Amino acid sequence: MSAPQTAGTPGRPPRGRGTTAVSADGSRVHIEVFGPEGRPAVVLAHGWTCSIRFWSAQIENLAADHRVIAYDQRGHGRTPLPGRSGYSTDALADDLEAVLAATLAPGEQAVFVGHSMGGMALLAAARRPAFREHAAAVLLCSTGSSRLVAEALVVPMRAGRVRTRLTRLVLGARAPLGPVTPLSRRILRYGTMGPGAAPERIARCARIVHACPRVSRVAWSRVLGALDLDADVRELRVPTAVLVGTADRLTPPVQARALAAALPDCAGLTVLAGTGHMTPVEAPEAVTARIRELAAAHAGPREDAA
Repeated sequence: MSAPQTAGTPGRPPRGRGTTAVSADGSRVHIEVFGPEGRPAVVLAHGWTCSIRFWSAQIENLAADHRVIAYDQRGHGRTPLPGRSGYSTDALADDLEAVLAATLAPGEQAVFVGHSMGGMALLAAARRPAFREHAAAVLLCSTGSSRLVAEALVVPMRAGRVRTRLTRLVLGARAPLGPVTPLSRRILRYGTMGPGAAPERIARCARIVHACPRVSRVAWSRVLGALDLDADVRELRVPTAVLVGTADRLTPPVQARALAAALPDCAGLTVLAGTGHMTPVEAPEAVTARIRELAAAHAGPREDAA
């Protein structure tokens, strides 16, 4: 089950120690743990259509002196598809609780980082006792708590019912993504990345997104389309930083500003000029630096570490 950690290659995290958690409904969640035992812990929750591989740059940097815990959301990466009733924000919170039970010691504190749907998983878990026991600080990257479809900018027209309807159709499209091609990379860059995104980073995101099963992509699009976690934002009572790109079409800066205004303990709003929705891939240095700042300020090594 475990494997020795090795150096990473571009686009791939270093090899982690693999394990599995069992969620409340019996779903199995794939987890990988990187870095030395006893170091400050960081928990990474990826977004819609992504996987552990999305965090490659952060894992490679942080694992030198942190214990990094990353997991595949249900229906993504190496975590199997759930049953038809297994798609909900409550299920995301259940999965996160299972991950924490499998990887953190009682009372052990961690910095939680959520990108897009991963940030929504953290919000959904904000009331849970297990989350409150372990959360030292939070970083919400490129995410929101409600009105995702109404405020998304992927359809270039004035806000209103027509744009909302078209956006819902685009995000919930049932057509298979197929192989990665020059055209699909251009479409992905337009919808999810900034205009200056490096070609190799666009290609990397395309490979990750296209690997997501169509069933999972469509099912989660419906959940996100009806998302309302505004009340949960006010339950996130630990220091919480917010990060967004100015060119984010999926969760634009209006979403980040609303989060920052509603959080009980906002630790700052970082706005990255020209960056799109895929901030951990597009601006890995800035995201990693923010994680390090939060870990240095709020998370320490385990007292019982050898």
